[in-house]
Amino acid sequence: MLSANEYDIIFAGGGTTACLVAGRLIAAEPSLRILIVESGPRTLEDLAHVQPARFATHLQPNTRTVKFMASKPAAALDGRSVIVPTGQCLGGGSSVNFTVYNRASASDFDDWERKYKNPGWGSDDMLPYLKKVETYQVQPDKETHGYSGPLSVSLGGIVGNVGEDFLEVAGHYDPKRGRTDDISGVTSGINKYGHCRKWISATTGRRSDVPHHFIYPQSHNPNLVILTEHLVKRVVFENNRAVSVEYFPNAKFHPEASQEILNARATRLVIVSAGSCGSPLILERSGIGATNVLQAAGVKPLVDLPGVGATYQDHTGMFPVFHASDESETLDAIVRGKPEEIEKWSAKWLQSGSGLMASNGLDAGLKLRPDEEELKAIGPDFTPRWKEYYADAPDKPVLFFAPLSLLVGNVLLAPERKYFTFSYYVQYPASTGHIHISSGEDVYAAPDFDPAFLTKPEDVAALRWGYKVMREFTRRMKCYRGEYTPWHPQFPEGSEGTCRHEAMPVPMDAPNIKWTAEDNKIIDKYHRDFAEFFVVLILIITDLSIAPSNVSANTYSTTLGIAEKAAAIIAEDLGIKGV
Repeated sequence: MLSANEYDIIFAGGGTTACLVAGRLIAAEPSLRILIVESGPRTLEDLAHVQPARFATHLQPNTRTVKFMASKPAAALDGRSVIVPTGQCLGGGSSVNFTVYNRASASDFDDWERKYKNPGWGSDDMLPYLKKVETYQVQPDKETHGYSGPLSVSLGGIVGNVGEDFLEVAGHYDPKRGRTDDISGVTSGINKYGHCRKWISATTGRRSDVPHHFIYPQSHNPNLVILTEHLVKRVVFENNRAVSVEYFPNAKFHPEASQEILNARATRLVIVSAGSCGSPLILERSGIGATNVLQAAGVKPLVDLPGVGATYQDHTGMFPVFHASDESETLDAIVRGKPEEIEKWSAKWLQSGSGLMASNGLDAGLKLRPDEEELKAIGPDFTPRWKEYYADAPDKPVLFFAPLSLLVGNVLLAPERKYFTFSYYVQYPASTGHIHISSGEDVYAAPDFDPAFLTKPEDVAALRWGYKVMREFTRRMKCYRGEYTPWHPQFPEGSEGTCRHEAMPVPMDAPNIKWTAEDNKIIDKYHRDFAEFFVVLILIITDLSIAPSNVSANTYSTTLGIAEKAAAIIAEDLGIKGV
């Protein structure tokens, strides 16, 4: 029998992967004693998490559920520090993300298997796990989708008119690409316009997060111990075997609590699952990482593993904001917490799971892959990257391209009205950064974090082209009423690209904007000023940090696939059936 501080399995981190794996394991083997140590709060039946339309509240300055990781000032960003938001609550990103259903291309997984020599991680192997986790409520009998998993996928509670405006422009302005009924089919959907799917239930209108579908349903089991608002310091090893985890109260939530180190022992497994920005830091504080990094931080090296934290990859993107017409169906009033709008849409959500409260505002989009003429427009800086990475992989898009029917950003900085935001980001940036500890003892110490955004000219060129294409779409959309100019490039007087605070849409057949060399420099500066994120014995690392290369998708779906495969591998190792 285990003592009070002993567990069969300890999860260092309680994000998406940890919750899914722990939920699968304890459902199959209820006698397992499992501890999850999570740095943020619980989310049980909190409307900020279960109502999809409230996702943008997690990006506001007073959030308790997101941690903002600040990078070092970067020369490539004109000395600016980038802020990368990461989930800090039970369920991690699954509880706070945009609920975008966006799956990786088949070649992304095939790269993991073939290029990076990881047998069993190719698309044929991963597709069953992607299907296992979902119930696809959009269309029946799609062979690349699943229909019996815990997490629901739908079009959400409403397909708004901002997304429809975008698709109307696509049909007139860019008819050559056409439409698809599935932009995230893994093996299909690239370079065609379509409606976006969402991790939202079509019947209840609730967010398809991991805690409410894998963890909270097991909360009746006293063997599952969930310790939130505590930070993991390190994993402790004895004779190269992971035996325990050191942790203590998170001062962000318990400022008066003692910072005394606590210790929990694991008899079978320690699983590090603190996310792409958390797991590398725990590993390094535990003595696993590049020797020079560990020694500089005052950590005694246990395993020299230079790859830890050394290849940070993210989607480099933009969220320029536009004024929307009064008729536009946007989430702005919900995000701002307007009581009458909250009451109106909450009532509809409770009654039928429909309406704006069951929406993420992202109703249509495109995984954009340029043709020959468009490659010329991107320019020679991008040519080597195209030949090396894209040319022989026809399912790899260059940009993701979609409107969102709300202001994405700090709503306190903009006047109250209706907005839409246009998201465009590089799917596979050439730039690769790092994240390392700066102290082996002080968990609160800011990490040595450099995402390396825009350090490669090919990424700059792709975003420059993306901005130009985005402007042609937005100014033709019916809902367009001008740019929110403070969050756009400041072009010189006389430039055709000059942003207008108030404006009406141009005709579909209006000539394209003619951009000058000076305009290009200003667009590049705009991106530099505003671009954002977008093995030891018995120690397992299972979260997105294990991925050897980037994917052409929001990472939630990929993380779920990794988690399902991890659950199957761990269950097999432990002799647990039924996972």
